[in-house]
Amino acid sequence: MGVIVSLKEIVDAMDLPNEERVSYLDPTTGEIVTVTDEDRRLAEREDVDEDSLPEWERESLRIARAVLESGDCLALPDKFEIHEWALMERFSNSQAREGRRDVLLDAMHGAGAFRMFRSTIRRLGIEDEWCAFRQSAFEDIAKDWLEAHEIPSQ
Repeated sequence: MGVIVSLKEIVDAMDLPNEERVSYLDPTTGEIVTVTDEDRRLAEREDVDEDSLPEWERESLRIARAVLESGDCLALPDKFEIHEWALMERFSNSQAREGRRDVLLDAMHGAGAFRMFRSTIRRLGIEDEWCAFRQSAFEDIAKDWLEAHEIPSQ
């Protein structure tokens, strides 16, 4: 029987709020590894003098090379696959009260839309509702991704 991957760990890794790294799943071990853009760039170079690197950077380089060269590791869904703006819109449209729905939809437009949406969520006192909705959406995205790759999860 193959490895069963933790859905929670997949969702947690997808939720890392940084565009300068990519998280990968090794489907043979179930391990999730995050590679920064800096580590990826270093791993792609052929002229790296590893002996001149500090121990922690050598370890990061080793991990990045293993992930990038193995061909087995799968990049987890990124911000384009998650599309958080669409999640905010779905949440807003799910609101039963028209006034609340309109305020949330208005908050999503213009400069600083994500910040304004979060601020509006707090002001309306529905942070827990938003967090539960978002968590459920992330779990659905992760389940679909795992199913598409035929990876069992728990």
